[in-house]
Amino acid sequence: MKIVLMLAAATMLWAAGPAPAQQLDLATIKCKEFVASDKETVGYILMWLIGYYAGENDPPVVDFDKMKQSGGKLGAYCGTNPEHSLITAADKVLAK
Repeated sequence: MKIVLMLAAATMLWAAGPAPAQQLDLATIKCKEFVASDKETVGYILMWLIGYYAGENDPPVVDFDKMKQSGGKLGAYCGTNPEHSLITAADKVLAK
């Protein structure tokens, strides 16, 4: 009986397998797609962008208030420029 349970558990683990990796090319995303994304995706993208645009001498601190403000600015820019690429918008809003 133990062998059957172990085989069943192993089969279930094998069947589940790892989820396929997802990639998102930020150079090809338009502002309108970013604004229409779900909250979780927007959060991931925004966190990456803020890290990307952080200065070399910036402290390694996640400032959620600053992230919220930057997200608001990026969202406002994208709202008025839906056909611009997200990277163009980020260059205008997040670059120092």
